[in-house]
Amino acid sequence: MTNSDHIAIVGGGFSGSLLAINLLRHDGPRATLIERRSRQLGRGVAYSAAHPSHLLNVRAGNMSALPDDPDHFVRWLAARGEGDRATFVPRTTYGLYLREMLDEAIVRSNGRLVQIEGEVTALDGAGATQRLTMADDGVIAVDRVVLALGNLPPHTPPGLDPAALPGGVYRADPWASDIAEGLRADDVVVLIDTGLTAVDAALLLDARGFGGMILAVSRRGLAPRRHVDGGIALPGLLDKPQGGSGDIIRQVRGRAAQHGWRAAVDELRPVTQMLWASAPEDLRARFLRHLRPYWDVHRHRLAPRVADRIDALVAEGRLRFTGGRLVDAVGDGSHADLRWRPRGEAQAMVTRTARIVNCTGPQGDLLRSDESLIRHLVATGTIRPDPLRLGLDVDAQSHALRADGGRNERLYAIGPMTRGGLWEVVAVPDIRQQAWSLARRLSNAHWVGGEGL
Repeated sequence: MTNSDHIAIVGGGFSGSLLAINLLRHDGPRATLIERRSRQLGRGVAYSAAHPSHLLNVRAGNMSALPDDPDHFVRWLAARGEGDRATFVPRTTYGLYLREMLDEAIVRSNGRLVQIEGEVTALDGAGATQRLTMADDGVIAVDRVVLALGNLPPHTPPGLDPAALPGGVYRADPWASDIAEGLRADDVVVLIDTGLTAVDAALLLDARGFGGMILAVSRRGLAPRRHVDGGIALPGLLDKPQGGSGDIIRQVRGRAAQHGWRAAVDELRPVTQMLWASAPEDLRARFLRHLRPYWDVHRHRLAPRVADRIDALVAEGRLRFTGGRLVDAVGDGSHADLRWRPRGEAQAMVTRTARIVNCTGPQGDLLRSDESLIRHLVATGTIRPDPLRLGLDVDAQSHALRADGGRNERLYAIGPMTRGGLWEVVAVPDIRQQAWSLARRLSNAHWVGGEGL
């Protein structure tokens, strides 16, 4: 790699924008950042679709976009009088921070970093030159490509056929501004899933004036926990626990039994990627099947103000989290009769609902994606799904792996779609480190300090 290379970054959300910014910071190759939705540039879905009631679930002190400048966001926030390192700021505020960083980087780059609005539909990477075909039939020729695709949209939950339901009943987008449009105070809204996305949807419904009942249903009915000050705080491990990768499930369960789930998850956070990387596939699958729901609700916690509002909605009888399985839904006039089986019960029950909102969160199965570029790359064998279908398969240096298992020397991937190999790569602290490390390698800065390829 040389600094005269030209790199295309496909996806201008959080991951792609951070990579572009860090390439410039490391005096790396010139880059073209391609994003099909200009409003998501620098922000991605998480920060561009947020409502002011949606807060970050991490304190500002750990939300710097730059791993080598941990107080960067805190300084930005303080300069505007909008909080300090202990503040849980609105996601819209964080989105503004990211967009300002990117805009400033583009100005400083003197043409070495440019942004293009458009959609990439195909990639011809057979030779040294990587040729990207755009939806408007334009072609961009570069030396290397980085896929920063963010999250794939959720699949339609099993048992639901949106086309068979009355118009407006099923909503695939839980952050849509019109989510409460047409609802009455005596209506019931059903949220499919009970995680962070369901919390976002409940807050948005409340903010939009919906006063009816919100029923959130998932297999176990687990809702995200709140951040709690004080209590047991175990120091983060500096290396994998004794026993190796096979201990990941036993380690979590044992520490959770002794000290609680919050403490157990926090203790493992510094070594989670190491544990995951060395765990065999069957162990990873068992973790996803048995521990993931508990890990998620304790790992991704609610800001206290958000938790207070959710608790109030529950106390008022306007929000209920429950365990159960969706069976089907049948249209009835302007509503739907949703049949679901409560957890632990044999008989299904029917809930008449005015709106069903898909809150199952992002998916990663490449083989079920409707995205033109992903379908093309899979069909040509340029990329392949990871074994557990969490995203696309990559090696330890972020090279995308081909269908035959070989690595693409000029094609990389970063962000949540690489979770199959890393697991913990969906939150800001993990993505910023990944983007920074790849930018150093692409800029040949990895030789400083001994970080090799």
